[in-house]
Amino acid sequence: MTPERAKLAVLASGRGSNFEAIVRRCQDRDFPAQVACLVTDNAHAGAVAIAHANGIVVETVTGGPRRGRLAPGAERRIVDVCRHAGAQWVVLAGFMRILRTDVLDAYRGRIINVHPSLLPAFPGLHAQRQALEYGVRVAGCTVHFVDRSVDGGPIILQAAVPVRDDDDEESLSSRIRKEEHRILCKSIELLAYGRLRLDGRRTKGSDEEKSSE
Repeated sequence: MTPERAKLAVLASGRGSNFEAIVRRCQDRDFPAQVACLVTDNAHAGAVAIAHANGIVVETVTGGPRRGRLAPGAERRIVDVCRHAGAQWVVLAGFMRILRTDVLDAYRGRIINVHPSLLPAFPGLHAQRQALEYGVRVAGCTVHFVDRSVDGGPIILQAAVPVRDDDDEESLSSRIRKEEHRILCKSIELLAYGRLRLDGRRTKGSDEEKSSE
């Protein structure tokens, strides 16, 4: 008997490249997870078209008057949608709003995010630009658990991307994005199989799986 696949609620705001990578990976019946719903704060996001093309339920929530915040009641709505879809994990895949209360409480320890830097370096917006302006020789991306900090939760996986002399923000972002797709899907796989556990701030799991990164 095929084991039940973990259900994911994905939150996204933009073009949806990470969302699309997850959807494609979940189309493999041997992958231990499936996308149950998409939640977005942008009805015109590229992720919405991807969801519709793949028969995935979409819910749009309202952004707040302050940049990066959700409107009052929006987090409660997200929780309701995720629960109705049977989601066991929440994946932030380019979601440009900060979660503050309801979602963090309802899915404590079950929310992950992908960020385009080697955290704890360059949290927040425009991480690739920050890396170039700082002059680092190695950039990258991180998948981490989400807590009440901004990009400060325990790290799951990271991937390094060399910075080239001729890089600009777009070229560096493009190479980092490919690694985001890879380690985000790998992190989902590890979580769905129950191979990760938290020990304080350290994320421990299968050494064999992690060494492959």
